[in-house]
Amino acid sequence: MKFFGRHEDEKRILFVCVENAGRSQMAEGFFRKYAPKGWVPSSAGSRPTPEINPIAVQAMKEVGIDISKQRPKELSEELIRASFLKVSMGCIDKAECPAVFVGKFEDWNIEDPKGKPIDKVRQIRDNIEEKVKELVTSLQSN
Repeated sequence: MKFFGRHEDEKRILFVCVENAGRSQMAEGFFRKYAPKGWVPSSAGSRPTPEINPIAVQAMKEVGIDISKQRPKELSEELIRASFLKVSMGCIDKAECPAVFVGKFEDWNIEDPKGKPIDKVRQIRDNIEEKVKELVTSLQSN
């Protein structure tokens, strides 16, 4: 059976931030690269913007990951329920989106790249990559 265009035996990781324009999109891109077999990433935001932050796209291209075709998506109850693990990038609180905190949840507390210069966005990108690699390692050991 398929669910969200994927097989139901695949486990979904949901990366969440407010605009779904930078951090969560970068995390989705990195997880796609490093994901163990059977794991599928998605990302969404509580107030998504019309497009991904172009500086985030540029920073990811520098490390060989193209997120330019990804689009900001609205966080939905269906996405939340379909996810094995929800990861807040550090910008969602219980008042804004309480459903994210149901079930298995992590908060990475990563700085927002919005309005930051490319050098700072590179640091944020590298931090996200490190966190994604740690997550992948933990998933492989379970």
